Amino acid sequence: MPNLPIHLNDVLGVFPAVPAGAVLRRAFCSLSLVVLSLLSGIISSEAQAQRSRWEVLREQMVVTALEAEGISNPLVLNAMRAVPRHEFVRSADRARGYEDSALPIGYQQTISPPYVVAYMTEVLDPLPEHRVLEIGTGSGYQAAVLGQICSEVYTIEIVPELARQAKKRLQELEYANIEVREGDGYLGWPEHAPFDRIIVTCSPENVPQPLVDQLREGGRMIIPVGERYQQAFHLLTRVDGKLESEKLISTLFVPMTGESEERRLVLPDPRRPTLVNGSFDIDENDDGRADGWHYQRNTSFATEDVMDGEQYLRFENQSHESISQALQGMAVDGRTIGALNFHYWLRHESIVPGPGAGGQAGIIVHFYDNQRRELGTQMVGRWRGSLGWQDVRSLIAVPPAAREMIVRIGLNGATGVLDMDNLRMLPILR
Repeated sequence: MPNLPIHLNDVLGVFPAVPAGAVLRRAFCSLSLVVLSLLSGIISSEAQAQRSRWEVLREQMVVTALEAEGISNPLVLNAMRAVPRHEFVRSADRARGYEDSALPIGYQQTISPPYVVAYMTEVLDPLPEHRVLEIGTGSGYQAAVLGQICSEVYTIEIVPELARQAKKRLQELEYANIEVREGDGYLGWPEHAPFDRIIVTCSPENVPQPLVDQLREGGRMIIPVGERYQQAFHLLTRVDGKLESEKLISTLFVPMTGESEERRLVLPDPRRPTLVNGSFDIDENDDGRADGWHYQRNTSFATEDVMDGEQYLRFENQSHESISQALQGMAVDGRTIGALNFHYWLRHESIVPGPGAGGQAGIIVHFYDNQRRELGTQMVGRWRGSLGWQDVRSLIAVPPAAREMIVRIGLNGATGVLDMDNLRMLPILR
């Protein structure tokens, strides 16, 4: 058979009415659909893997930071498992989204550690039929946790940018039962009062009367109250028209601004930073935690071989996955204060450091500037092994730009037992 030229129409003769160009376009479209389908499958698989990764991290957070620390309310635990905390932090901090620590969200504000969110929510004891008011929306994370439990959540944020961001974020995550308002939380939200529950995530010096007035009979309010760097949670309950108050654990929140800040009477002196209750003897509410020290984890009081006063603080940790610490914040003016001289009694047994800087037993001081941006940390200690009681002095330099600081003491991520007593801090002028 002679070699004859072959034309596309001859090959596709079964489709005599269809132009060759159209057939090519159909073939190209079909191929494109296959490629897009494959790409979509790959992207979908990657997205599913990412979702699974976040879910694993959330579960680890719940187990190690919440259940291990005594959070037991199933409504709270399920809500903490459901809310994607990584969506409520800055893009640069998403990888740290499930760390049990506060993270900056801009505008001198922070997102609270998961344990603090869970603790406040459990104390509040919200139920599905409740209407809740939150003061201090921030990123919207606490509101989302409440939104997983309650039928209605109303949240107020005084920083316009944060209010807009939180509203957009909550809408994108389809929290239709949460309403965000920009305004001064001191005044509450009388249009939707009374509320079954009120939660305040910023600290006034005293409880705002408008919030008391908007609490329903039988309702509960949790609020951090006190001086700028010395606060404690208070649980307020309205019973027979009267307000009952219970002091809970020490804490540290950003101040309630607006009218609340204008009413503040006690202001910190950054030229005279001072540690409170360094003897660890004060525990006014008998909760087994030293007053003045917030976010205590894996701590207890001990009295055998006490070096000063009636008791000392013991840090004990069995796993590098856990932390043992106590924190205290204060103002400091780095232009005036050049260094801090710590003086304390120390004893430890079988300390094994964990990985990284966070796994070191010691005194760690975190410094912040006037915008609450991190300036870095100074650390003394890095204790390991075993040692009997020692009278120790340690010096830490203060950055000139420092305006705030947090003192963190304990094992942190190390394992073993650490005892500390009569901790004092002497500022040294430049």
